[in-house]
Amino acid sequence: KTAGIFIESMDELTPERLLELELLYNPERVLIEWNGMWNQDDLQLPDDWRLYQQITIIDMSTFDLYVANMKPLLYAMIKNSELVICNRCDGIEDLSGYRRTLKSMCQRGEIVFEDSEGEIDEIADEDLPYDMSADVIAISPEAYGIWYIDCMDRRDRYEGKIVEFTAMVLKSPEFPKNYFVPGRMAMTCCEADMTFLGFVTKAREAKDLQTKQWVKVRARIAYEFWKDYEGEGPVLYAESVQPAEPIRDVVQF
Repeated sequence: KTAGIFIESMDELTPERLLELELLYNPERVLIEWNGMWNQDDLQLPDDWRLYQQITIIDMSTFDLYVANMKPLLYAMIKNSELVICNRCDGIEDLSGYRRTLKSMCQRGEIVFEDSEGEIDEIADEDLPYDMSADVIAISPEAYGIWYIDCMDRRDRYEGKIVEFTAMVLKSPEFPKNYFVPGRMAMTCCEADMTFLGFVTKAREAKDLQTKQWVKVRARIAYEFWKDYEGEGPVLYAESVQPAEPIRDVVQF
């Protein structure tokens, strides 16, 4: 047995109101279909409710308008999603830019594009702004965001490859010996939402590095369990780490 309850205003969606509904219907589970014009950060659940899964469905025919005018609302909706389904992609030729925009906001979620014929595999090796067949894949400063997002998603494409890029050092006492994170600051939503994007790296030079130092890293990409990834993800094994000039621009998607 199911019950559908319509909430007309965000002011009505309070923990007290949700508890009243729980007592009234004694539900086994609650499914909330969210109003896209409400800020999901404002949602407050009763203390004993647990969010089990979040799925976001996006109409790509209106996506550009939404990003241009309501990006903070979009960010609030997708940042914790496990799955983002982007439908109505018919006629959109280049989806890789949309993937980077969404993945920068929802790094651990799966992004799926669909048109009227089904799921789309939206990016091929030849579309990337670096040479995947090179012995050392040179990642330019402009391509860093593309590489970061694609590397997270495509283990089959990057495992065992050697890359070279320039990044800023992040170190922490919590890291094991000889580990650091080279990365770049990225704008995921607006200037108030800046994120450091980098992959954990093992290097013999790590002990001599300082946080905020800029380096050029040449490393082999592996995929291993790392607690901060909450599972397996890219782990870099450095062949060389050398001082480099800072990159002033932030990564944008």
